[in-house]
Amino acid sequence: MDESGKEEEEDSTFTNISLADDIDHSARILYPRPKSLLPKMMNADMDAVDAENQVELEEKTRLINQVLELQHTLEDLSARVDAVKEENLKLKSENQVLGQYIENLMSASSVFQTTDTKSKRK
Repeated sequence: MDESGKEEEEDSTFTNISLADDIDHSARILYPRPKSLLPKMMNADMDAVDAENQVELEEKTRLINQVLELQHTLEDLSARVDAVKEENLKLKSENQVLGQYIENLMSASSVFQTTDTKSKRK
């Protein structure tokens, strides 16, 4: 078979699928949609539900805003702790340098030299 014969053979194996516009709508008449099992709510009930939903929505919004504010506060505190740690390390290092400097000055000065009190009495 040549290629056109193969194409004709392949085309004959395909099934036509109907589009939505081709569907017979008589089935809807025979099988109507089931009605909701819940009774219809009165307008007052709907207003109460809407008010409850509004209160819940406002509460959720308030809680979300509070959580976001607390997250920002935590981030600020964390950054502050890091800065204080860094400053603390810097001050410790400076204190060590100053302590060593004071020790060197004291050892070099005669005022801070230890005296032997026994040798002075003899």
